[in-house]
Amino acid sequence: MVDIVTRINNVVNGFVWGPFGLALLFCTGLWLSIRTGFFQFRRMGYWLRHTIGAIFTNKDVTAHTSKEDMAISQFQSMCTALAGTIGTGNIVGVATAIVSGGPGAIFWMWVMALLGMMTSFAENVLGVYYRRRNEKGEWSGGAMYYLTDGLGAKPGCKTVGRVLAVLFACFCILASFGIGNMSQINSIAGNMNAAFHLPYLATGLALMVVTALIVIGGLKRVAAVTEKLVPLMALFYIAGALIIVVMHAGNIPAALAAIFRGAFNLNAAGGGALGYGISQTITWGFKRGAFSNEAGLGSAVMVNSASNVKEPVHQGMWGVFEVFADTIVVCTLTALVILTTGVVDIESGAVLAGVQDNALVGQAFTAAFGSFGPKFIAVSILLFAYSTTLGWSHYGTKAVEYLFGTAGSRIYKVVFVGMTVVGATMKLGLAWDLSDTFNGLMMIPNLIGVLALSGTVVDITKNYFARRVRGEDIEPMWSAFAEYQKELWEVYGIFALEGSYETGSYSEELLKERLAYYGASGMNQEITRIQLLTDQGASAFYEQVTAYMENKYGLDKVKKLVGQTDTWKA
Repeated sequence: MVDIVTRINNVVNGFVWGPFGLALLFCTGLWLSIRTGFFQFRRMGYWLRHTIGAIFTNKDVTAHTSKEDMAISQFQSMCTALAGTIGTGNIVGVATAIVSGGPGAIFWMWVMALLGMMTSFAENVLGVYYRRRNEKGEWSGGAMYYLTDGLGAKPGCKTVGRVLAVLFACFCILASFGIGNMSQINSIAGNMNAAFHLPYLATGLALMVVTALIVIGGLKRVAAVTEKLVPLMALFYIAGALIIVVMHAGNIPAALAAIFRGAFNLNAAGGGALGYGISQTITWGFKRGAFSNEAGLGSAVMVNSASNVKEPVHQGMWGVFEVFADTIVVCTLTALVILTTGVVDIESGAVLAGVQDNALVGQAFTAAFGSFGPKFIAVSILLFAYSTTLGWSHYGTKAVEYLFGTAGSRIYKVVFVGMTVVGATMKLGLAWDLSDTFNGLMMIPNLIGVLALSGTVVDITKNYFARRVRGEDIEPMWSAFAEYQKELWEVYGIFALEGSYETGSYSEELLKERLAYYGASGMNQEITRIQLLTDQGASAFYEQVTAYMENKYGLDKVKKLVGQTDTWKA
């Protein structure tokens, strides 16, 4: 029976992670890049300012929501999404790519990431646009919802959309127990035992208790942990990797040359022994890139959809940044650590250190840090792998909720917590291979939905830039559903976009945005709109907003912000 399951799994795995699946992933990213005018390059300064830059300039990005508001902040959603994507693949996966496909595989990992940025962008845009509130008041979004309500709304596609959504949810639940839980915990237990001689069972029990305290508390508790854990683990690993790269700075030019030369070398070797050709190099680069950042798998969108953001494009830009941080930054540093420290042959990727590829990075750190190297990697894997477990706990919860409602998600969390001990103490074998396959199977229905709805992504993006950059007075595309579109008008009107005028929480960026958007004469039109959504009279409201802004900024400052010479009052 096990042999039969293994053979079937090998066939399916070869399909989803073979030429077909990787080509589909590549072409989806390329298609979305073309349709958006290569947004990831052309608007790079813009999305950097509105993601990592906004953390330091816009308090709303990091501010926690109220106790009654079940959404999480943009920063928390980004951290939780990165928690799910930055994992052992950023350490072991990069080493595997180099050993199996040569240094040139890193180039193709970059290519997949650069195109995957727009796949992640599209997933997040659709996730926010088609999300719904559950009975707890939480935002629920993801591939299940844009397959059901997006693809399913197209003529003749209702059943197809629903079936694909159910398949995606089932694959996600199965993957969450494997690649999102047991395999990560197993890596932690193994490394902690090797570095600190901790018993496997003790590691499993400790992680089970911690996981129970976090996961059963819901998304807001998971997000509260990941917003602290992810920056810590990223800075910890990046600092260590940078120290090693700087110590071997003289080898960086040769390492980069090997990456670019190997990317197109028809004799690129795998393991330093057998020439696989450029196809093997591309395959390993694409596969490890997809594993690392998960763009196209439809996983991270489930937590990004829970953000308190109103603009789908804003959350889409966080998706772009997440892929950038995961692959372009963290994976590149890992590759440079391996290629500059002499643990592999710089031309073929053949291991010179006498260790397996899963211990290659540890060997590189040992060469630089001595006996502290394995301990550094053990702690890094602890942080990376455990954060992945927290992220995937939410993905599985949302998949169960879609199929069985919120009552089912409570049962799922209990089972998920219990599986941590299983992962720490058992040899996974076939379970690991199956979870890898289920993870890949999530990609197929998700990419079908993303491709089918690519026109919607383009329309939402054009609508955003028409309003936010060119100042056109058009109806925003915030939600596919009229009730949520109206709710967002009520919540994010001129008086509530960054709080309320009563609390005095306007920022200069908001003031500039609102006045530039509506213009001097258009202010009355906005107030008329708000009058329809509030019990307050337009004239009284207008006077309050006017008095507040003049008192806070001064009339001269207001005029300067919007570049006007006359009073902005209509």
